[in-house]
Amino acid sequence: MTHAPRLPLAVGLPMAVASGLAIPVQGRINGALGARLGDGIAAAVVSFSTGLIVMIIVSLAAPRGRAGLARILPALRERRFPPYYALAGGIGAFFVFAQSFTVGLLGIALFTVATVTGQTLSGLLVDRLGIGPAGKKSVTGIRIIGCVLTIAAVSWAVSPRFAAGGGAAGSAAGAGSAAAAGTADPAALLLPVILPVLAGFLMSFQQAMNGTATVHYGTPIAATLVNFIAGTAVLWVAWSIKVAVAGPAHPLPGEWWYYLGGPMGCVFIGLGALLVRSLGVLVTGLGMIAGQLLGSLGLDLLVPTPGTVVEAATVLGTLLTLASIVVATLPWPRGALRR
Repeated sequence: MTHAPRLPLAVGLPMAVASGLAIPVQGRINGALGARLGDGIAAAVVSFSTGLIVMIIVSLAAPRGRAGLARILPALRERRFPPYYALAGGIGAFFVFAQSFTVGLLGIALFTVATVTGQTLSGLLVDRLGIGPAGKKSVTGIRIIGCVLTIAAVSWAVSPRFAAGGGAAGSAAGAGSAAAAGTADPAALLLPVILPVLAGFLMSFQQAMNGTATVHYGTPIAATLVNFIAGTAVLWVAWSIKVAVAGPAHPLPGEWWYYLGGPMGCVFIGLGALLVRSLGVLVTGLGMIAGQLLGSLGLDLLVPTPGTVVEAATVLGTLLTLASIVVATLPWPRGALRR
C-alpha cells in the first residue's frame, strides 16, 4: 500500500469541481452519439470502449501506470480490499443504462434531480460507514444542511428545463419527452424515477471503491483502468442482448468528436478516485455536482442546443450550489447550529 500525502481542502475541492466540468461535456457528446446511432446502449458501449483504449495506452506509456498494472493482480490475490471492489465499473455502466432508459421518459431535469438526490444521500452514508479511504466522517447537522441545500439548489437550477419539456438532451434520447411524462400515470413512472435515484445512490459507493483501490494500486490510473474494464464488459453484454432482440444500431459516424465521451469519463473517474482519500466521498461528490452545473451552464451559454434558454434560476441555482458546498465543507465549530 502506498501512502501518498493527502491534498488540502483548498486544493482538492477545486479539483473536484474541475473534474465535474467534464460530466456535461460527456453527456452532450454521448447524447448526440446516441441520437446518431439510434441506440443509447450502443453509444454507451462506444464511450466506455474508447475510454478503455485510452486507459490502456496511458497505463502502458506512463511509468506510474506500469507500476500500477503490476500491483493489480497481487492486490486482488492477497485480498487487500474486498475483491468485488474491482467491479465498481459496473456501477458506471448501470448509470449509463439508467440514463439511456429514463431521460426520454422523465426529461433531463428530473433525471438530474433524481441522481443528485441519490448521490448526496449516499455520500453521507458512505462517509459515515467509512467505506472510502478517507475513513469515517460524522453525520453532523451542518453536513445535512449542506446536502439539503445542494438538492434544493440543483432543483432550482434545472427548474427552467421542467417547463421546457426536459430540454434538448431529453429529446435527443429519442424515447419520449418530459411533457409526456407529466400526463402519464404516476404509477407507471415509479420505475423510471427509482432507476436514476438508485444510479446516483450507487455512484458514491463507486467512488469509495475506486478510491480504496487507488490506495492499494498506488495510482488512480490502475483503478480507472479496472473501472473501464468492468464497465465495458457489462455494457458489451447488455448491447449484445439488445442486438439479438432488436437488431443493430446505425453505422458509426466518421466525425472524430463523437468519440471524446470516453476520454471525458477517464478524467472525472480518475480524479474522483484520487480525491476521495483527501476529501471524503460526500465532499468529492458535492464538488463534482457543482462542476457539473457550471459545465452545463457554460455549454448552454457558449454552445447552446436548439431551444436552450438560460434563465435567472439556472444561474442563481448554480451559485447556491457553490454556497451549499461551502456550508458542508468549512470546519464549523462544535455547537455552531445552536449558536
